[in-house]
Amino acid sequence: MERQKGFRISRRRTLEGSLMLGVAAAFPSAMAQAAPSGKISATIDAARTGEPITKYMYGGFIEHIGNLINHSFWSEVLDDRKFYYAVNSTPLPRPPGPLDRIIVTRKWMPVGPDASVAMDTRAPYVGAQSPVVTLAGASPRGIRQDGLSLVKGKAYTGRIVLAGDPGVKITATLVWGDGAGDRQTVGVAAEKDWATLPLAFAAGADTTDGRVEIVGTGSGTFRVGAVSLMPADNLHGFRPDTIRLMKEMNCGFLRLPGGNFVSGYDWKNTIGDPDKRPPVWDFAWNAAQPNDVGIDEFMTMCGLMACEPYVCVNAGFGEARSGAELVEYVNGAVDTPMGRLRAANGHAEPYGVKYWNVGNEMYGHWQLGHMALDQYVIKHNMFAAAMRKVDHDIVIVASGAMPDEMTVTQAMPVPGKVQVKFGSDRDWTGGLLAKSWGNFDLLAEHSYPNDGKRFDLTEGKYVPVKESLVDWARRPANRVRLKAEEWEEYKKRFPALDDGKVKVSLDEWAYRFSQDLKLDLAIATAFHEMFRHTDFLTMAAYTMGMSWLDYNRTDAVVSGTGVLFKLYNRHFGTIPVEVAGNSPQPAPKWPVGGDQPRVNAGSPTYPLDVAAALTGDRKALTVSAVNATDTAQQLDVSLTGFHARAEGRMWRLSGPSLEAVNKVGQPPQITVVEEAFDASVKSLSVAPHGIVIYEFAAA
Repeated sequence: MERQKGFRISRRRTLEGSLMLGVAAAFPSAMAQAAPSGKISATIDAARTGEPITKYMYGGFIEHIGNLINHSFWSEVLDDRKFYYAVNSTPLPRPPGPLDRIIVTRKWMPVGPDASVAMDTRAPYVGAQSPVVTLAGASPRGIRQDGLSLVKGKAYTGRIVLAGDPGVKITATLVWGDGAGDRQTVGVAAEKDWATLPLAFAAGADTTDGRVEIVGTGSGTFRVGAVSLMPADNLHGFRPDTIRLMKEMNCGFLRLPGGNFVSGYDWKNTIGDPDKRPPVWDFAWNAAQPNDVGIDEFMTMCGLMACEPYVCVNAGFGEARSGAELVEYVNGAVDTPMGRLRAANGHAEPYGVKYWNVGNEMYGHWQLGHMALDQYVIKHNMFAAAMRKVDHDIVIVASGAMPDEMTVTQAMPVPGKVQVKFGSDRDWTGGLLAKSWGNFDLLAEHSYPNDGKRFDLTEGKYVPVKESLVDWARRPANRVRLKAEEWEEYKKRFPALDDGKVKVSLDEWAYRFSQDLKLDLAIATAFHEMFRHTDFLTMAAYTMGMSWLDYNRTDAVVSGTGVLFKLYNRHFGTIPVEVAGNSPQPAPKWPVGGDQPRVNAGSPTYPLDVAAALTGDRKALTVSAVNATDTAQQLDVSLTGFHARAEGRMWRLSGPSLEAVNKVGQPPQITVVEEAFDASVKSLSVAPHGIVIYEFAAA
């Protein structure tokens, strides 16, 4: 790390009026409050550097919310393949609101009358129940699942766990159309005891309304324990298309498996034979989970994506012993009890996971196992001690929450006291610093600004607000800047933080969930603010990692958000430098507190937001500009401490409108174009709603 004359890209320095990061490139300016001279200018001093931008700033967060992971990365064609729900003709209720798409599960329906299928709860194959089909001679009786997405010509392989009376004739059929020939049927021979039998089909047409039928004829009964069907080209159970696109993201890490989900998660239900893992109810999201994508699958997935796993352990309903056993299962040698279990499950080599998060949002009243701060710090310390006893080299991340998060979520509400104060019993991060020091290496923070709303300190809730696009786009960045302000306050209260060994991981952050060009403006602006505060912010996990893609059950493309992440991950430098300018950001319009920092986020190049960074080898200087206005902006740029060649490269991200998106089956609307530019020009232009990264090569 390099510091010039004590320079540090920090919130305190900004508040004291010093200018940040040095930039050398060009960008636009326009809108109200233009620079005093009528022109926006930026000076970039390549000698004034901050702490490096780590690869972990480009992390992702994923969570088992219903079928969010099961349908995006996992290849399983069937839902509820181990029969959590009873087989009958009563449809499941659809969840209300936006979670409908990911929570809803297709269920199995009877072939024949409902009375022909009963649920065996006395001796089920797995879980609480298994279907038993009573036959009716030559009339087919059995079970079916509709609404399957199939691809013409694709081979599908799987298995079925069956048991049946002697003489029962059972078939499995894959259906892709209404015609008599739009199906393929294979025979499966049931025996008295449970047996796992292979399935293999080839779809004859594209459809989103395919069907699997498992039926029998004859007399007596047959039982079904589990069914699985996947495209034959799956990668250890995962989708090749989404895995390939995620690998292209060059994601620094994935935080998994939750999220609120983790507070009711028993990892031991997710290992071993997938057909014997019990389906369970997730009380966080009110959905059934098949437990098919478990700990070993997550490790395999991260390997396929070439990203680092970051495991969150259950500190909600879980206890320290289980957390320590999970560390041993993942990282322990084969001569340890959990290491032997991992080896027995087919993974002899330890996974060597470095980062471990103790709990998720344990400060929140919505969290399973939530408790008062004075009790939770004891629980955290118990987890940390038990986990480090197993592996003393792991990095432990505590589940923190600064006053901004505690205030805007009203996680521990007190009537008449909306704004959470430092040092109070609602100052969750402060409590961890005071009572758990030495039992963590990083502090986790979360940030979910509200789209189109601000937090009102009088009403104690989010209220609608009319604001310019620039102000709208800066809301995620303002939360980053607010946390930087709060970190400076913690440093006053806990001087040991000055040594820089304890830092912050923004474990979950997002703004809105329509991955359009408008959102890209906000994400890029948030990136810039993170890069200004690498003195304390070292990791960030975007919610959700799969939102870098737009996908259905058979196809996927990189979303607009994914295009933005790839742009910065591939082309922005890693050593931030100070950017000075002649057009400061406007003063806050709203009272300080809640989600409003004392100084608005952004570079002194209003209305543009500009950030700059050297590449790791210092052979190039990159400058990024975000223009969240409706007009083109010009930026005069001067470079100090860096001699550039006459020709540079630039990457422009753009779309036809703020609503532009990238969707499966449609030409991409949000794209990046690479061009050469004249690096000797003193003025550069940024298009309306544009994001540009300029690369100046060293002469």
